[in-house]
Amino acid sequence: MSRLDQSHHADFHRLNASLAFDRRLWPQDLAQSRAHARMLADRGILTSADRDALLAGLDAVERELSEERFAFEQGDEDIHMAIERRLTEIAGPVGGRLHTARSRNDQVATDLAMYARERARAAQTAIAALMSTLLARAEEHADWPMPGYTHLQRAQPVYLGHHLLAYFWMFARDHGRFAFAEHEAGRLPLGAGALAGVNFDIDRGQVARELGFRDVAANSIDAVSGRDFVLDYLGAAATCATHLSRLGAELVLWSSSEFGFCELPDEWSSGSSIMPQKKNPDAAELLRGKAPRMVGHLAAMHGVMHALPLAYNKDLQEDKEHLFDAVDTLELTLAAATGMLAGVSFRRERMREAASDELIAATDLADLLVRLGVPFREAHGAVAGLVRAALERGAKLSEMGADELAAHSSVLAAHASEVQATLSQSSWLESKVSEGGTSLERVREQLRAARETLDRARAG
Repeated sequence: MSRLDQSHHADFHRLNASLAFDRRLWPQDLAQSRAHARMLADRGILTSADRDALLAGLDAVERELSEERFAFEQGDEDIHMAIERRLTEIAGPVGGRLHTARSRNDQVATDLAMYARERARAAQTAIAALMSTLLARAEEHADWPMPGYTHLQRAQPVYLGHHLLAYFWMFARDHGRFAFAEHEAGRLPLGAGALAGVNFDIDRGQVARELGFRDVAANSIDAVSGRDFVLDYLGAAATCATHLSRLGAELVLWSSSEFGFCELPDEWSSGSSIMPQKKNPDAAELLRGKAPRMVGHLAAMHGVMHALPLAYNKDLQEDKEHLFDAVDTLELTLAAATGMLAGVSFRRERMREAASDELIAATDLADLLVRLGVPFREAHGAVAGLVRAALERGAKLSEMGADELAAHSSVLAAHASEVQATLSQSSWLESKVSEGGTSLERVREQLRAARETLDRARAG
């Protein structure tokens, strides 16, 4: 099948072959071949008899593949050549006509674009399911106080619903990234040939319509050598995996004895081989641990494309394992996150207790001084001194007397009753009235906006 007169070295065959991983592209390859055969016949390049024989042969190949009785052979380099070989065995010499006006370069790019488009659409569905679960849990716990953190130290109180909505909006953006990835995989490479086009008057638009592409690739060189659609999927997947890792990391912390904010479902946890008392948050830890793998696939694929001369090069074979593993990992971790979140039990009293530390009202005290006419930097320093004095005395802020208040701010001392009101937990939460803040009214606004966003995501 080539100008070479020697058989391949066994190690070269192992290096060159991709059948072990690209066989998952058989549904796309068969769909593409059917559309190609019909177009060739419609353009008078194949006879209708040849077309019918090819379509019947492709149906037979599909049955063998779907029933897992397709006999792969040692010489099959990839799924595309394996299908063509078997098609020719079934249909006879007419099987060799299928590759008219087609190169493996545009054939492979088309199969992969179809696959990336389908998996980007599937990712949107899976993310919408996770968004739905997050929204339901946020609605359920809209008014549960908990401490918000910076630097993993208690900072300001928030509602649990507000905290969960932060993840909702992360995944809403991920949904949009995968919608973009689906869109960008919507240009048909087929018809580009090896790199320069083909010597037949084909109808690329007909094939594009049958296969669900919105357009044809405008440049034949770009069509066979570009893998932007792979990078787009991997970029969206890496960002989504990073968001999943943050969610997983917090569930690990929150379910620990030190935090005690939640308990993970037994079906998403594991025991210890030696310590009978252990309940390990393995699923959450794996959400955390998978992110570097996904980022690695993105970085590696950028490395493949970096400085790669036009047009097609065998380097591009590396696209598949990065994409396939990213797809498998993302779809599994999204399903795990959705299932685990649905069954998490949050501990209201433990969160409320942690959020009752008056020190997290320090910013509210500073803002009280600002409302009373004190410049913010001066107010910040006065409250910082008061906090330091309370810690040294081992007292709560609300236990500091008038003299102690006056030592740091005469304004605080003159408004002691307002200081006490500011130090009540409900005041801390409900004072955050800015748009997007954690007051209950603003959280309910977010919940309504999130519901509308989810409805749009589901509608596609």
